[in-house]
Amino acid sequence: MALTRDFRETILARAQRDARFRQALFSEAINAYLAGDTSTGKAILRDLVNATVGFEALAAAVNKPSKSLHRMLAPHGNPSTENFFGIVRTLQKKTRVRLSVTAKAA
Repeated sequence: MALTRDFRETILARAQRDARFRQALFSEAINAYLAGDTSTGKAILRDLVNATVGFEALAAAVNKPSKSLHRMLAPHGNPSTENFFGIVRTLQKKTRVRLSVTAKAA
């Protein structure tokens, strides 16, 4: 389902001003990946990048062209493990969110 421009702008504006919302977005993105929903995880990461560091600064931080990063986080993108964790590491620094994984019984 395509998001309307107004909705996307609302999400980005809130993420820019609300640290807890950024933390929740980041957590949701990683949880989506862990649940196997990579499309949702990439979409949320893409929104988080746009709301925080931006693709140009992210490209400089991970030493990759911004167009490559756009493709990696596109719906059919497939970032390597190294690239994925480079993105996550940079977002952790920028958002000042430290992610951790907690195991729970299914």
